[in-house]
Amino acid sequence: MSDLKVTIDQGSGYCFGVEYAIKMAEDAMEENGKLYCLGDIVHNDLEVKRLNAKGLQVINYDDLKDLRDCQVLIRAHGEPPETYRIALENNIELIDASCPVVLKLQNRVKNAHDKMCADAGQTVIYGKKGHAEVTGLTGQTNGKAIIIMHDEDLDLIDYTRPVTLFSQTTKSTSGFYRIKGLIEERMQLENPNTPLNELVNSNDSICRQVSNREPRLVEFSKEHDLILFVSGKKSSNGKALYQVCKANNKNSYFIEDINEIDLNWLDEVKTVGICGATSTPMWLMEKVKTYLENTKQPEPMGC
Repeated sequence: MSDLKVTIDQGSGYCFGVEYAIKMAEDAMEENGKLYCLGDIVHNDLEVKRLNAKGLQVINYDDLKDLRDCQVLIRAHGEPPETYRIALENNIELIDASCPVVLKLQNRVKNAHDKMCADAGQTVIYGKKGHAEVTGLTGQTNGKAIIIMHDEDLDLIDYTRPVTLFSQTTKSTSGFYRIKGLIEERMQLENPNTPLNELVNSNDSICRQVSNREPRLVEFSKEHDLILFVSGKKSSNGKALYQVCKANNKNSYFIEDINEIDLNWLDEVKTVGICGATSTPMWLMEKVKTYLENTKQPEPMGC
């Protein structure tokens, strides 16, 4: 495949929050040899396995309650107040790698919820229920925030009461503004004589390191005959960014590793673009590039 040009999008790969969390984990393991992590440090199974081999042990909330006198890493997604309470009670040293963007959002959500309670309003979060970051955000509201992901979830909102809307930091910008518009529509129908700004206070809390990747991937996808989007299947950000690629280049494929590549995809392909999510390590994209450059493309079958 010497004539095949393979390019990695240099804007892809870890956001600073994930990079910081992994650096903190590796530093702690180098010093102490073992470290617990509350949930997968990143939504990429290959990176989780690499770090596990170094001594990072993934635990869940039930495990946390049984631990004593040890170190536990809080990943970039952040945690609800309950996690800090348990750690204090169990003499657990927390290595807090919460992303600063997420921490700032947690504070905003808590302050907004306190105000909403005083005004008989509702706190609404556009995000994936059960996602680690969303769990942390909901914890700031004592579990009372309404989580909206799909159109049918909009029925969970009481449109006779004001709403403050936030977004999970890794969601699609276009998806957020679409949901915002639908909420405003229904709110205005229910309250035709009340100014909209008194009914809905919307906050675009999507991380700009994430949202700025969308326009870049629109162009990157168009520049290549074929796109390989490398990401863990658990990554919400990966799913959203892959859809951006697919919408702009129908010859786009979502893969976790090189074993999912079908070399027949490369028939009549001269340029391949490799890109990934904020949870995709650069070493994995480089592995895909090396594989393509060193694998002989199968000869076309005869008649």
